[in-house]
Amino acid sequence: MPGTRSKTNAKVIASKLEDATIESIAKYIQQNKVKNIVVMTGAGISTAAGIPDFRSKNTGLYDNLQKFDLPYAEAIFDIDYFQERPEPFYALAKELYPGKYLPTKTHYFIRLLHDKNMLLRNFTQNIDTLERICGLDEDRIVEAHGSFASASCIQCDEKADMEEIRSQILLSKIPRCLACKSLIKPDITFFGESLPKRFFKRLVDFDEADLLIVIGTSLQVQPFAALIDNVPEHTPRLLINKDLAGVHHSPHHGFDFKWKYGKKRDSVYLGDCDEGIEKLAELLGWKNELDRLYEKETKKLKERWATEKVLEQEQEELEKLELTEEKPDKEIDQLAEELEKRLKVPSDKE
Repeated sequence: MPGTRSKTNAKVIASKLEDATIESIAKYIQQNKVKNIVVMTGAGISTAAGIPDFRSKNTGLYDNLQKFDLPYAEAIFDIDYFQERPEPFYALAKELYPGKYLPTKTHYFIRLLHDKNMLLRNFTQNIDTLERICGLDEDRIVEAHGSFASASCIQCDEKADMEEIRSQILLSKIPRCLACKSLIKPDITFFGESLPKRFFKRLVDFDEADLLIVIGTSLQVQPFAALIDNVPEHTPRLLINKDLAGVHHSPHHGFDFKWKYGKKRDSVYLGDCDEGIEKLAELLGWKNELDRLYEKETKKLKERWATEKVLEQEQEELEKLELTEEKPDKEIDQLAEELEKRLKVPSDKE
């Protein structure tokens, strides 16, 4: 179990940061018994896997949902719109469903922190479950916006069988509750829904953090964005992101990379998430270890998924031969096909 450390000690250590760079953070980790790292992650850590982020111009998910004839892009995650017209969401789910994308170097770096007993918790905005897929202990993960890991009825809250839900979504069928026939939805937090109880329960972790690493998020969505201020006031914080984020020009809120307010604790690396993580791993002397973990686990996943794909194809052929009332939804098929073209998502056959 990760240990604890006094806030006074955190203040002393943070004052030793030499500058606002990733090199300074690496030295801090090496020179101190860092055992309670909190990592906050967003969509940027999964773009290298082929999953688009939400807000990037032209390439972001919201820009590529135009063909869905939505009243506005975010409607695809609106619970009221979902109840009226679920087809666009299920088309998106078919393209983004776990089992199509491999975890990135960043995901495996977070797992490496856990393997070294240095990770307290990974708070993620992502719904793609790549944290789970890379082998990170489920107890170390807080999926702030839910994920595809489970699904429930939107009316009676009955939990669904995930293998069955996965099969129906990939076959362009609309999953319905066996108990009340209402829509089944993966337990992703939609607009108009409360965040998972686990999110609020684990906020106490920030009090124990001796280092905060924020990776691949624009920090525009609340309450997630405000979490960077929940760590003790002298705990070092590192941002790895393509652009600056979370800078609110206040002594009490947001990052202060220029150390304007006297707390010499914030550092930044601007660039791709994997590039920043590889740089940090190299500075820590972990590069070879990270490379081996990434290559070994990626190979295992590819082999396992290839076997599962053969079984899925056989099952699909069997279902086509069966005479059932439940047929694939043509609108879901058409929307998913269009989205695949726009996102350039690799085919399962590739």
